[in-house]
Amino acid sequence: MGSGRIIFLNGTSSSGKSSIARELLDVLDDGVYFHLSVDSFNAMRTKRELGPEELDAALRRTRMGFHRSIAAMAEVGNDVVVDHVLSEPWRLIDCLTVLPPEDVLLVGVHCLLDELVRREQARGDRPAGLAAHQYDLVHAHGDYDLECDSGAATPRECAQRIKEFLPHRPDPTAFTRLRRRHLGTAARIAVDALRERQTQKGDAVG
Repeated sequence: MGSGRIIFLNGTSSSGKSSIARELLDVLDDGVYFHLSVDSFNAMRTKRELGPEELDAALRRTRMGFHRSIAAMAEVGNDVVVDHVLSEPWRLIDCLTVLPPEDVLLVGVHCLLDELVRREQARGDRPAGLAAHQYDLVHAHGDYDLECDSGAATPRECAQRIKEFLPHRPDPTAFTRLRRRHLGTAARIAVDALRERQTQKGDAVG
């Protein structure tokens, strides 16, 4: 059983990632895809009001669990469309650590700030200024396999472009390049060794 593919959509809140992900599930016809959204994971959390420190800790654990759920789904052969916001450097580092870089297609979802603000106000379910706060953070790593402008193209058009690009993923992938840049040699060796042991364990069980 081979690993599944991971289409990783990164962009600010209200940039159109979820809409593109839903369209991808409709247009992709070469596998069984699952849409994993960080917002969906956040929605699972208890509704009890949390203090600032407790909330920060809970959010960090949520993100870390989200990243590992992506890895687990792909490890057993599921194809996954990920909808995420890499607005903190540690989120990217954690993803680079737990996700197999050769299986990830990293897609930057861009949109002009004025349009993001308009969408945010129209939605009414996001804190005011959230997209503006994230705007210069989510793409700071500066490396993608593919980029889409959700202000100039419809979600369907973005999804179609991703579908057409998917068979032509670059080698090395953006995740591989970023991993080399952000993870030290010792850390990469440790992660690779752990992944190899997990693969051997799975083969032995099979």
